[in-house]
Amino acid sequence: MKVAIGADHAGFHLKQQIVASLADSRFEVLDLGTDSTEPADYPDFAEAVGLAIVEGRSERGILICGSGVGVSVAANKIPGIRAALCHDTYSAHQGVEHDDMNVLVLGARVIGPALAEELVRAFLAAGFTGRVSLSFPLRLPNTTVLQARGYLPRNFSIRGAPIRCSPRRIR
Repeated sequence: MKVAIGADHAGFHLKQQIVASLADSRFEVLDLGTDSTEPADYPDFAEAVGLAIVEGRSERGILICGSGVGVSVAANKIPGIRAALCHDTYSAHQGVEHDDMNVLVLGARVIGPALAEELVRAFLAAGFTGRVSLSFPLRLPNTTVLQARGYLPRNFSIRGAPIRCSPRRIR
């Protein structure tokens, strides 16, 4: 399996450890940066890993930033990416099995390297089961429909500065 991995400056050291661990195993690693602890913006790496998956250059992805929250939000803006921040092995494998998660997100300032490696192993060993249960056969397709609708609110703000948009859907 080919795995794309990316991190900002806060996740650089953890990324290096995970890359080394994956290289020692059966995985082919596509390291998309960053290459140092110099400040770097996590959306750039979320985009690089997301596009590697969407374009078929990688089957799964791993993203790392300080908390994991920012890069998770950024990655989930890319259609076809289902990224989840995980701090426990159950979520790391269950997210793949039930929700077809294709990007594992880690917070380098939240978890240590031993747990990170366990999470990566659980994530990469898991496979999508196709459906959660007979009660929820449309859960994943309905989630994908929400993304495809591309809602843009009429009025919203960023840090208190209003952004005016006409109500429309992104096409």
